[in-house]
Amino acid sequence: MNLVATADKRGVRGGGVRRGGGAVRSVGRALHLPVTGAARGIRRATHAHGAGESGLGKLIELHAVNGAGDVMITVALASTVFFSVPTDEARGRVALYLAITMAPFTVLAPVIGPLLDRLPHGRRAAMAAAMLARALLALVISGAVATGSLGLYPAALGVLVASKAYGVVRSAVVPRLLPPRFSLVKANSRVTLAGLLATGVAAPIAAGLHRFGDPWPLYGAFLIFVGGTALSFSLPPKVDSARGEDVALLAAGPPREPHRRRQGKRPVLRAVGATVTHALAANAALRCLSGFLIFFLAFLLREQPMTGQSAAVSLGLVGVAAGTGNALGTAVGAWLRSRAPEIIIVTVIAVVLGAAIVAALFFGAVLVTCLAAVAGFAQALAKLALDALIQRDVPELVRSSAFARSETLLQMAWVFGGAVGIVMPLNGTVGLLVGAAFVAVGWLSTLRGLVRSARHGGRARMA
Repeated sequence: MNLVATADKRGVRGGGVRRGGGAVRSVGRALHLPVTGAARGIRRATHAHGAGESGLGKLIELHAVNGAGDVMITVALASTVFFSVPTDEARGRVALYLAITMAPFTVLAPVIGPLLDRLPHGRRAAMAAAMLARALLALVISGAVATGSLGLYPAALGVLVASKAYGVVRSAVVPRLLPPRFSLVKANSRVTLAGLLATGVAAPIAAGLHRFGDPWPLYGAFLIFVGGTALSFSLPPKVDSARGEDVALLAAGPPREPHRRRQGKRPVLRAVGATVTHALAANAALRCLSGFLIFFLAFLLREQPMTGQSAAVSLGLVGVAAGTGNALGTAVGAWLRSRAPEIIIVTVIAVVLGAAIVAALFFGAVLVTCLAAVAGFAQALAKLALDALIQRDVPELVRSSAFARSETLLQMAWVFGGAVGIVMPLNGTVGLLVGAAFVAVGWLSTLRGLVRSARHGGRARMA
């Protein structure tokens, strides 16, 4: 009897344990499922249509990590360099930041392209180094923020240069990872859209971390960039292969073979064609406007926020409008099928020019927000049209070099526009007319060449 009773008690206890364990596992699965389900969904999206097999999916994920880490650092720097001091002092600080960080990059930018041409076998290592450098510098900046040290500015210089270097290398890597029947436009649109989505998700997280203290977004950036360092080496080894590649120069003549290298090596294909250089100049005008609006509106809306809104909310609304426009332009560029990219560039720049003039003449919160959205849309769509032209007109063996050098030039245009935006007087009408002048110069200088190319050239598929 005692043995039977003991066995019954053990069975009851065992059944209770089993039922309790099952309940715990059910709760664990319920809590775990949203995370794993979301991860699997993201992986399916980034690896669709052969992107997983070619390695493009890994690059898409890496660029998302890059965008999330950059926005963490941006939020931290904005709170310390921009909003924490009076407007005049903030303007001086941002000007100093731009001078210290941008000027060296502007000097070094023309060197980055040729350097990558000479060292094509270290692209994965270069991207990993750019990630790791920003991870370590995020910790340096967190210490400088806590102590008020001027070491903030050299560290910010390192972050910016590493970010720009990553962007140039990424542009050169994309052509190496194209799946079969996958255009450069479609690949770049996926990469760009992933970065935008990651930025949109990470920005509120960074703002939430900032409530715990100024350094916390920087700690988040450190963890993100450490993950990006490891992810860089997960890219396929063919990223480091330079087989079949040569050097491109952004010259206006048709692709040609001006001379042969010594010792019987391959001929050097230099020029990328007049159509590509015209399209690049037009994109540079839009990138210049983007840099100008970021810095000019940052100070203008701080002094003259939108009616009924604080300066931070006003800037947030304009930033959301620009990001939404950029994402929409990227989506439209991926959706377009058989269209003339020259006409797309001419059209979107004309629309931006009109929007800038209207916003300047009838300056107001709604029109400024609309201008930010239109400028973001146009910049994304025009860049994808430039990608289509490079794929159509530039020989494959110099395509990676052409992407790297064109991206460097566009970043330099952004630097110039940002510098002008800082020194402009805080007058909305005058400032936006100056921004419109940037666009007008780019549009008028490239209009004839792009229209002529659209009439006599081939049609590029943009998907």
